[in-house]
Amino acid sequence: MYLVGNDIAEEKRKKKEAAPVCYHCGTVCITSRIRIEDKFFCCQGCKLVYELLNEKGLCDYYTLGAHPGLGQIKPVRNDKFAYLDDYSIAERLCNFRSKSYCVVTFYIPSIHCSSCMWLLEHLDRIDPAVTESRINFSAKELTVHFSPARTSLRKIVELLATIGYEPYISLDDVGEKKVAAGNKQRITKLGIAGFCFGNIMMMSLPEYFAGEMDLGHGLNNLFRYLDLLLSLPVFFYSATEFYSAAWAGLKQKILNIDAPIVLALFITFGRSVYEILSGTGAGYLDSMSGIVFFMLVGRVIQERTYRSLTFTRDYKAYFPIAISVQTQGGVVKKQLKDLRKDDVVILHHEEIVPADSVVLGEGGKIDYSFVTGEAEPVFVGKDELIYAGGKLQGQELIIKVVKPITASYLTSLWNHRAFNKDKAESNDKMSVVHVLSRYFTLILFTLAIITAVYWAMHDASKIVTSVSAMLIVACPCALLLAATFTNSNTLRIFSLNGFYLRDASVVEPLTNIDTIVFDKTGTITTNTDVRVSTSGDTLSDAELDLLYTAVSPSLHPNSVAIKKWLGSRVVAELDEWEEIPGEGVQAVMGKDVLRIGNAHFVGVAAAEHNKNKAASYVSVNGKTIAFYFEPALRPGIKDAIAKLSKRFRLSVLSGDHDKQRGMMQAVFGRNDALLFEQKPLDKLRYIEGLQKKGDTVAMIGDGLNDAGALQQSNVGIALADNINNFTPACDVILDAEKVSALPELLSMARWSAAIIKLSFFISVIYNVIGLYHAMSGSMRPVVAAILMPCSTLSIVIISSGLSNLVAWKKQLNIRSL
Repeated sequence: MYLVGNDIAEEKRKKKEAAPVCYHCGTVCITSRIRIEDKFFCCQGCKLVYELLNEKGLCDYYTLGAHPGLGQIKPVRNDKFAYLDDYSIAERLCNFRSKSYCVVTFYIPSIHCSSCMWLLEHLDRIDPAVTESRINFSAKELTVHFSPARTSLRKIVELLATIGYEPYISLDDVGEKKVAAGNKQRITKLGIAGFCFGNIMMMSLPEYFAGEMDLGHGLNNLFRYLDLLLSLPVFFYSATEFYSAAWAGLKQKILNIDAPIVLALFITFGRSVYEILSGTGAGYLDSMSGIVFFMLVGRVIQERTYRSLTFTRDYKAYFPIAISVQTQGGVVKKQLKDLRKDDVVILHHEEIVPADSVVLGEGGKIDYSFVTGEAEPVFVGKDELIYAGGKLQGQELIIKVVKPITASYLTSLWNHRAFNKDKAESNDKMSVVHVLSRYFTLILFTLAIITAVYWAMHDASKIVTSVSAMLIVACPCALLLAATFTNSNTLRIFSLNGFYLRDASVVEPLTNIDTIVFDKTGTITTNTDVRVSTSGDTLSDAELDLLYTAVSPSLHPNSVAIKKWLGSRVVAELDEWEEIPGEGVQAVMGKDVLRIGNAHFVGVAAAEHNKNKAASYVSVNGKTIAFYFEPALRPGIKDAIAKLSKRFRLSVLSGDHDKQRGMMQAVFGRNDALLFEQKPLDKLRYIEGLQKKGDTVAMIGDGLNDAGALQQSNVGIALADNINNFTPACDVILDAEKVSALPELLSMARWSAAIIKLSFFISVIYNVIGLYHAMSGSMRPVVAAILMPCSTLSIVIISSGLSNLVAWKKQLNIRSL
């Protein structure tokens, strides 16, 4: 007999429809007692926020959208942010700090809409000590300016937590700050090159159309010397990154694509200086500055795409800055870096185990999914060892440190040799653009030498003209810009479809993938949705209310799943409620005694206990019901895997038990490799084994336990329900909601490589025609200087247009909403 019949389901539906929703966050209220006039609230936290906003005259917040406080307010311990009173910690978190002025930037994961921006940018109306607050929406960052004489960093953070925007503060925030000075420098170079290029072009127009006679000799010379003056910052500053790249290639005895570009810059600049100073011509400074400007434009477009995303966070991004340590003088806050062996630490719910430790006193539930991938929390008892990276679920736990964090299992995992690889550098070296450019450069230099030798034997006056025209018209900037703009447009299309690449060097490795390895928990299955099935006796409506009340305070994942499955119900008045760690929950209401937990705790006979399924059992008034839990497949993943299986070899690596083997076989088929109970190092070694066989591997995972495999793989793809949350060392971040588009996105990457090769072929045709005329001495350098940007522009239009067309054909989004 099953628990829910049509009549009970209908009753649940009616209750849900009739239940009020929270005025602040829109959550269905389990009781109608928390209210202000006609406004209902799901909890005291939401009510407190409304009262605070109403008191400060900020209730316009609610006119910006229906229930703008989408994230339910979580209760915060009074001492949770006490560590921020430590001056040394506060100082390291602040961007700027003095006695009268302080600036700090917080990462706020719950920012999601214009209502959030409006409220957070009006903090000064809630706390007058705040002088300014500004949001970076794409990065989900809040910058607050405040007076430390009137308030403190701790009070600012507590205020944010109170109104539902608790900052995410981790050990990573007090580490060494890496300033992206290179990006700012490139923008400066681009601005200077653009300014100079535009003015040089403007002052060169008379040379193109009017000739020298119309302006007079004096004005012509003036414009030429002004052009020369404007070209100096372009040649000596804006173009320096091309010089350094070419020199780095030459030191390794490699002719990369920057080498002929640099040679073309030297030839055009040197000849221009000679012609202007000798009075024999105007030179080609417009072409020289144009090459630099367009090259920089392409590179800036590429690097600006994902400045708000982080691809290289490590375990420190999850660890707290400080923890509660029990001493003879009481409980104190100690920075994680100061934690020592034998320190006694007090852990609270959802706090990370800071170092390998043993349990003192009563045990508790530890969630190791962060480290091992095991989905179900495990119970640890007194004197048992627990590992750094585990997360406490439930009541307070006291532990004693046995190893410092630097010697913990988690740190040893992160220090594996796989993390010493620079994948971006190796990808760049193997790029088809550099391979093609080597042949292009060798052929060009060979032809230039042949041309010089030929004219030296027949007409020495044509040597400089022919060779310089060759180097200008055959500059490989068309090839480089074709690759740059194709990749930039591909990155843009990817980002519009929730597929965020670390940089353009990842596009090409994506095209070579032949094997895809999936993590299971959180990747194929979702962490936020659990399928619940039942068997056993039928409960009355009052007994269902009692069950709902019993599971509501519990933080165990099974209790949370049951509460969600029950929907909105009446909260019963309990006489007793107790949670027994590792066993279950007992609730007493009058004569009714309800137990929910494992089979032993509830009293289910071994013959009735289904060991092949994760389950919780309920007993009340002589009735027994079993709840079975099975993680649901992520929406869209089944269709995506079906499409991927037609082109790629697929495998599954899971740190979880093999209870879902049948489900995985239904999704992947029986011929694909399905491996369970895989530790992080096992996953990494499996990837290594595939690569030794010659496979090019993409790994798709979601947690730190996948970090080694993600780094070892040719392309590591981190699946994220929130793209701004923690992501292991990876090459790609895939928005979990867009996982169904993965086959089309990988196909788009292959097409982008084909488009680059097509653009190169077209540029070769241009170069063959141009080189023929340049070598024959029939093309003047000024004509070459005009043809070069024309051919480059046409290549850019073709490459960008084709990539848009392919994306449109694959039904990918190509426009920002």
